[in-house]
Amino acid sequence: MLYELRVYHCISGRLPALLKRFDTITLKLWEKHGIRQAGFWTTVIGENNQDLHYMLAWESLAEREEKFAAFAADPEWQTKRAETEKDGPIVATITNSILQPTSFSAVK
Repeated sequence: MLYELRVYHCISGRLPALLKRFDTITLKLWEKHGIRQAGFWTTVIGENNQDLHYMLAWESLAEREEKFAAFAADPEWQTKRAETEKDGPIVATITNSILQPTSFSAVK
């Protein structure tokens, strides 16, 4: 099992719009494409409280490539994403890492 850690660094004041988009649009489309989330977090104490951290669970890199590409190409996603950004961009940058659990990790 692999885990993808993604951090969305929002444009100042746009985190609520990103959270709403995930809650009302993105998660439903991920379900349609078989993308499994492992959790979402916002920052209470840390460098930036305008970040959204989340993890996705993958069986393999091949699964990630196939499913994430299908999601990104989905016309419904493209239309709804554009609608949510009609007042301007939400995310300034994205940081992405693919992680593999160690043999002693509680998460496998």
